[in-house]
Amino acid sequence: MATTAKTIVATGASSGLGFHVIKHLLSQTSQPYNFILGARDVSRTQNAYRAAFPESGSLAPHSLEILPLELSDLKTVKRFADQTLEKLGEKQQDIDYLLLNAGITNGAGTEKPGPGGSKWCEALVVNHLSQHYLTHLLLPALLRSDRTDTTDSESRIVVVSSGAIRRVTDPSTLEKDLLAGSGKDGDTVYAETKFVQLLGAHWWRRKLKETTCKVVAVSPGLIPGTGIGRGSGMVLSMEMKDAKSVEEGAQSILRAFTRDDFPEDPDRIFLTSWGEWWVSEMIGKTLDKELQDRWCSEKEELEAEEGLKGL
Repeated sequence: MATTAKTIVATGASSGLGFHVIKHLLSQTSQPYNFILGARDVSRTQNAYRAAFPESGSLAPHSLEILPLELSDLKTVKRFADQTLEKLGEKQQDIDYLLLNAGITNGAGTEKPGPGGSKWCEALVVNHLSQHYLTHLLLPALLRSDRTDTTDSESRIVVVSSGAIRRVTDPSTLEKDLLAGSGKDGDTVYAETKFVQLLGAHWWRRKLKETTCKVVAVSPGLIPGTGIGRGSGMVLSMEMKDAKSVEEGAQSILRAFTRDDFPEDPDRIFLTSWGEWWVSEMIGKTLDKELQDRWCSEKEELEAEEGLKGL
């Protein structure tokens, strides 16, 4: 049995795919993990994990902490990051895996501004901005300087993406569609925000290319059982072509934690639900470096744009 615990920080692990990923890792004992999960409803999430292990008085050899996190509010993202770094410092731990799984399918609505006064709609704030900001804030713990052991020297950012990104054929529409109050429907906004999220994964891959931190984007596939469509009214069923169970989707995400057969082309970071690395042509529009830079701000710039300076 491994003696050194690995630390996983995760969003979107209160239910659905993220919950099943963490539950699977808690169910095994060969590799101990320290989990820090962000959740909107801490009590409900704690109860969900207790119910998943009703006969266990302890999660040993693992540890599990659940901290408040509301991804539509960038101020709580900052508080969650501060609390996480404080807890890691107390235990002299760093982050081995940052799992960015949270996502919503809400449309852009007709009201503005967006959450916290943002000019952007809630789905962009949740699906991209907040988790991009969180990555900035947690970067010191992902880039620990003492990663010298060849077997555990790397950290990894796992971005849960979607094949829906291929529905974006004209990225020039993003600027207008993703504004708060644009009225764009949830189906369109979901595809576009996941497209922007993948731009972010590529941006981080470029930024971290000389470090020991790897970036993997992964699609769990079409998973009707997660309730992902509730925000947009999308109706999904297991009768749909290529539909997979929640457990199958969780296994796809888990592969992104361990796969080390990275293609020679550094842009091929997208792992499909059937276990293949998508060729660059399949994600071509997200490889535009100017687009990546446009939608992925440095930390200080993002804080200024979203009114977070001085917090």
